[in-house]
Amino acid sequence: MQKYKRVVVKVGTKVITAGDRSLDLGMISRLASQISSAMDKGVEMILVTSGAIGAGMSILGLEKRPSDLSYLQATAAIGQSHLMHLYSGYFHAKGYHIGQILLTQEDFNDRTRFTNIKHTIDVLLSHKVIPVINENDTVATDEIRCGDNDRLSSLVADSSGADFLVLLSDVDGLLDERGKTIKFVGHIDHKIAKLGGKSHCDLGIGGMATKLEAAGLAGRAGIECTIANGREKDVIKKILTGKSPGTLFGIAKRCGGHKSAKKRWIEYSSWRYRKK
Repeated sequence: MQKYKRVVVKVGTKVITAGDRSLDLGMISRLASQISSAMDKGVEMILVTSGAIGAGMSILGLEKRPSDLSYLQATAAIGQSHLMHLYSGYFHAKGYHIGQILLTQEDFNDRTRFTNIKHTIDVLLSHKVIPVINENDTVATDEIRCGDNDRLSSLVADSSGADFLVLLSDVDGLLDERGKTIKFVGHIDHKIAKLGGKSHCDLGIGGMATKLEAAGLAGRAGIECTIANGREKDVIKKILTGKSPGTLFGIAKRCGGHKSAKKRWIEYSSWRYRKK
């Protein structure tokens, strides 16, 4: 586990949601326990969590995801506070406090704000406080969709200087045409990208395609990435100790040490505009 100094764990909505669409308290407790255990061993952990809209839907008794933007944002506002209350309680039971950070795409587009993300995370971790990050769904307009936190987590991993990104989903990893888990992907080419496909759920829209995009972005930043089933027992411990459940993605280009925030932002901006 000492191989990694700073790890970003992204938790998908389906991982922490029960069959009745309510939050799975037992699952959230187990995730908090695993992350706390890694912190106990000296690994700095950052949590990027989905689930705010799903939590809000459960509280409001909604059976379908709201289509009206204002209603959707209000639902996220209700669910976000409830989700953070739960995380705070479970982490506190393990001896850790949390610090909430809500981000939008604009925070990564501006160099000063991009730099401040890392500075804030550095201070929180220096005090053994676990950063819990989510998309700011209450103000975002075009970012509210299931799967956006995949890309958000890769941007957080890059801006914070993390060396490993763990994407936890409700599937065992990237599956091939026969439905078997691919253990290692060295390069995300057209054939691999095609396996991502599309998926839909009543709590949002997204799926493996956004996770492949996140893994690709992480790889180009010199960050290892794994996609695994978040409901597997002790999945985070297994990943950090090299037992490698799920799919491991290689590093496209290794980076020599942590670069300055300014240089990382310039490289990120260059990549972003190339994508456009």
